[in-house]
Amino acid sequence: MKITFPHMGNSWIVIQALFDSLGVEYVIPPKNSKETLNIGTKLAPESACLPLKLNLGNYIEAAEQGADTVVITGGIGPCRFGYYGESERQILQDAGFSYDVVILEPPDGSLMGLAERIRYLAGRENSWYKIGRALRFAYRKSVAIDQIEDLIHGFRPYAVNSQEADQLFEEAKRRLVLAMTDEGIKGAVRWLKSRIREKEEENPEQFSESPLKIGIIGEIYTILEPFSSVEVEKQLGNLGAQVDRSIYLSGWVGQHVFQGLAQGYRSLKPYYRLAKPYLNHFVGGHGEETVGAAVHYAKQGYDGIIQILPLGCMPEIVASSILPRIQEDYNVPIMTLTFDEHTGQAGVQTRLEAFMDLLERSKGKQNVIQLGEISHAH
Repeated sequence: MKITFPHMGNSWIVIQALFDSLGVEYVIPPKNSKETLNIGTKLAPESACLPLKLNLGNYIEAAEQGADTVVITGGIGPCRFGYYGESERQILQDAGFSYDVVILEPPDGSLMGLAERIRYLAGRENSWYKIGRALRFAYRKSVAIDQIEDLIHGFRPYAVNSQEADQLFEEAKRRLVLAMTDEGIKGAVRWLKSRIREKEEENPEQFSESPLKIGIIGEIYTILEPFSSVEVEKQLGNLGAQVDRSIYLSGWVGQHVFQGLAQGYRSLKPYYRLAKPYLNHFVGGHGEETVGAAVHYAKQGYDGIIQILPLGCMPEIVASSILPRIQEDYNVPIMTLTFDEHTGQAGVQTRLEAFMDLLERSKGKQNVIQLGEISHAH
């Protein structure tokens, strides 16, 4: 058995750590590319979501390296992700690929089925104690990669150029991949913090400005996988915005895979409470989290919010219909970006630049009003 999995952002670092700890053979699919998407688009139904098309491309590319087993998480509710596992199994079979597809989801709210599948993937030679240790170690890496990504989000608008931020990001990831102890994991995060601190001390004027703050909300795959959103977070950072993301890998795993037994770097729980005045029932996918996160960013005083989603994502379409109410209640600009295989980077960048210009103008007006109020008070 040689396992592969969907390429979703930097989740491969976590999965690699898990399989290495258990001595399981695996294939990391190549980074998503136009070729990956072209392969998947040819196999998938025309109405399929963008993530499914990229997943299929991942599996075909991984099959060329000997992969024969796919592991994917599951989903419930009115969201097509819950059908991914079986749909992909059938599509791959029809295309001549005899993949064994293992879906990691707690059936009927029980962890027993999840445990059985983990046991199958880990192999009978690994004890439950060893499996537990490997899972905890991999989970700690997921928290660390989330911290690293967040640090880069904070640093990018202050970077001299895009390459400076990219180089720090790649080196921090390299250190995290090589880390085989808890101290090594912490060391990768500490190294990045220290490098950013050094750059701030070298050029304090560079860090003196207050950049626009933009919250990214929406469907998890398009948030975590840069290729699927034509690198929205990076584009915004390069334009001078400080980005914060509503969903991080460790938070999602803790909430949806481990049933809330682990919190991760950023817990999703507060979003459900914040969403209730606008959406008080489950709509599948990340609809509730999207609405709750929009309220969270609005309350935190963010300058703007951007929802990103794959074309046809029903839970996000439901959330999108509610966002204008939040925009009106909190007077915060909210933009929605939808992605499919035809989305181009130039078009998205133009929309981001226009949104940034809108936020700059809005912020400038607020500052003028505040100055006028101060002057009038005196």
